[in-house]
Amino acid sequence: MDKKSTIFTATHGVMTSEVGVISGELELVTTCDDEGVLTLAITYVGADEWYSLPGEEYHLHDVRDHEVVHGMLAAVLERP
Repeated sequence: MDKKSTIFTATHGVMTSEVGVISGELELVTTCDDEGVLTLAITYVGADEWYSLPGEEYHLHDVRDHEVVHGMLAAVLERP
C-alpha cells in the first residue's frame, strides 16, 4: 500500500462527508492499494480526527498514477 501526504492551507474550505466544510491548515493523505483502490482522508494539521472527501469508491486504472492524482488533488484543494 502506497501513502502520500501533503500539508496545505485551504482558505476557501474543503467539503468533508462527516462534518461539512473545514478550512485552515489541513493535511491530505491518499493511500492506494495494489488493486488501485484510492482512499482520500483529510484533517486539521495536528488533529486526531480524520474525515473523508465526498464521493464513491475511487479507483486508479494504473497504480503508478497515484503520485500525480495526489498532487492534483492537493493543488485543487489549496487554490484560492
